Amino acid sequence: QQARWLPVLARGELIVALAIDEAAKHRPERIGLRAERDGDGYRLTGEKLFVVDGHVADLLIVAARTDEDGVALFLVEGAAAGLRRERSIMADAHNAARLGFDGARVGPDAALAQGAKVIEDVLDIGRAALAAELLGIADEVFERTQSYLKERRQFGQIIGEFQALQHRSSMLYCDIELTRAIVLGAQQALDEGSPQAAALVSAAKSRAGLTATTAVQEGVQMHGGIGMTDEFEIGFFMKRAGVVEELLGDARYHADRWARLSGY
Repeated sequence: QQARWLPVLARGELIVALAIDEAAKHRPERIGLRAERDGDGYRLTGEKLFVVDGHVADLLIVAARTDEDGVALFLVEGAAAGLRRERSIMADAHNAARLGFDGARVGPDAALAQGAKVIEDVLDIGRAALAAELLGIADEVFERTQSYLKERRQFGQIIGEFQALQHRSSMLYCDIELTRAIVLGAQQALDEGSPQAAALVSAAKSRAGLTATTAVQEGVQMHGGIGMTDEFEIGFFMKRAGVVEELLGDARYHADRWARLSGY
């Protein structure tokens, strides 16, 4: 597997997509897609949703439930027989796919060694990256909004002089800085292999999702009607924040996961 796929992946000649979710919400513990023994290989039956770039992927990493090992990971080529792919466009215009597996057969070397063991670790790396993107969205929206508040005049004065807008800006600034601290803490915990890494990642993803949502909502509000136009691009950030918030678990999912991992 490594000799075949890693060189072309490293050269950027391969598109790989991860197929985990099977419902509207991220619930990796509820994998229903079946991988049943067929000779020395497996046949995969079921569906996957929300597979980013899954419609054009050359290779899919698919989570499936087996009778022997519980949930395992399988490599499935994009051109495999028995695989159906339907492109779906997300709110931010990025692509995802619905995948259908109608007894798609894979060989004995398609099962990744220790697949089940690495699923949560890999997902947590992705969640930390998404939390950082959400923080970046909040940062950029905040900066653009502050610039606008210093330029836009209404009722004979710069709107940034209105105390109500100053209070809202101050609250958002504090929220972003608190989020920055927890996102950085989660990344450090992952780097160090800390036993608290999973809980910190969930705390970061939850907090970053809420912060980005607040930032884009405030950005649109403080820009007024023009905030809804493409000219100022704030709406683009809102769409992207909504998608990233859902990817690999939204704020509610990760708040619950953090609580369970913390013993509540």
